[in-house]
Amino acid sequence: MHKEDQPLIFEISSPGRIGYSLPEMDVPEIEIADLLPKEYIREKDVELPEVSELDIMRHYTALSKRNHGVDSGFYPLGSCTMKYNPKINENVARYNGFAHIHPLQEESSVQGALELMYDLQEHLVEITGMDEVTLQTAAGAHGEWTGLMMIRAYHEANGDTARTKVIVPDSAHGTNPASATVAGFETVTVKSNKYGLVDLEDLRSVVGPDTAALMLTNPNTLGLFEENIVEMAEIVHQAGGKLYYDGANLNAVLSKARPGDMGFDVVHLNLHKTFTGPHGGGGPGSGPVGVKADLIPFLPKPIVAKRDDQYILDYNRPKSIGRVKPYYGNFGINVRAYTYIRSMGPDGLKAVTENAVLNANYMMRRLAEFYDLPYDQHCKHEFVLSGKRQKKLGVRTLDIAKRLLDFGYHPPTIYFPLNVEECIMIEPTETESKETLDAFIETMIHIAKEVEENPEIVQEAPHTTVIGRLDEATAARKPILRFQKV
Repeated sequence: MHKEDQPLIFEISSPGRIGYSLPEMDVPEIEIADLLPKEYIREKDVELPEVSELDIMRHYTALSKRNHGVDSGFYPLGSCTMKYNPKINENVARYNGFAHIHPLQEESSVQGALELMYDLQEHLVEITGMDEVTLQTAAGAHGEWTGLMMIRAYHEANGDTARTKVIVPDSAHGTNPASATVAGFETVTVKSNKYGLVDLEDLRSVVGPDTAALMLTNPNTLGLFEENIVEMAEIVHQAGGKLYYDGANLNAVLSKARPGDMGFDVVHLNLHKTFTGPHGGGGPGSGPVGVKADLIPFLPKPIVAKRDDQYILDYNRPKSIGRVKPYYGNFGINVRAYTYIRSMGPDGLKAVTENAVLNANYMMRRLAEFYDLPYDQHCKHEFVLSGKRQKKLGVRTLDIAKRLLDFGYHPPTIYFPLNVEECIMIEPTETESKETLDAFIETMIHIAKEVEENPEIVQEAPHTTVIGRLDEATAARKPILRFQKV
């Protein structure tokens, strides 16, 4: 570690090089001492690299090439639906009438934006089988929390304050129990049966007068459709609880089946997944929440509504849980989703599901010979393999994921869901070609053979990346979260 009085050494820097030119200041100078307390005033200039504009451009362009995204390669991250984002979405989102308006403008001056939001709400109502939708929520987990807060408000409005528990399957997304906890509930786990589906008898044993809701995604995180969903809904409803639909896997049933028809009372959608908003890199997302009629009074306010021929923001909702996000949601993502839905139309959305399911089953069957298949049945949009066979030879699922990096692939989701040992969860989405799927399959087969013939090359991977294998224990326990002098 350098001492504080020693100069920093930068990877790219040469004294006297300048990469910027600031205009002359056209406002009066103000002594910084008049604005900030002394302890916040720097006594000497900050040490920064001295580089030319060309240096800067080449540096950041080189960094960008190290990133992986759907525009640069296959992204089989299970339960994330990392599909291509059509560029028409980006073009429409940049229209002046959408990109250059302000959320504090008068409603009369943003009628086009409000009309788009209203139409999107109506489209999502039809797609989900719900009765009304809010676009205010920021992303999936935020939608979960919002939905649970509405369920809580519903029970409290009915004087049913004893309902303090939310049932969550053992294969659920980790955000489900987390959202339930943040919303003030206790969580109860319901087990899966030998087919990877919710065990109905176990569900019957855990529901009761303290049940507020069952949280579920269908198909579930194993990529399997919960074929007993109607009976599950009856069990929960007869106990006085509500059904919450985690929309993470909606891509598997889009325009084929609707959560509302399955018996769900609340649903959140991931517009940045199913409806092709940009996904990854920290956001922004969009997680609209739809509800059945008896929960409409509790929706966040305002809701975009139509009165006569005008679109308005309806704040007159006395039972609302209140505002859950500043302004009216991540509007730019909503524009992208609306563009996608209108571009695809009903037939296109059906084709999305058909091709997503076809791609997943094709990959699953081709890889089943080389990796263990814990649930040997028809899957939906994603499927789960197990690396137990490879583990017996000393190679973990993590090693396989690291080895994939050497071939230019983003690894699939690993070690999730937790109820599958050495889990590998793959979701190809509908946007990938057969050639892309085949290339990935051949790479996975190649790695499986390496495990048998030369396991060290897999155990020590990656070999071609800029940074090799990290010390995971230290990285988790002592993460470096800021720049440090070295």
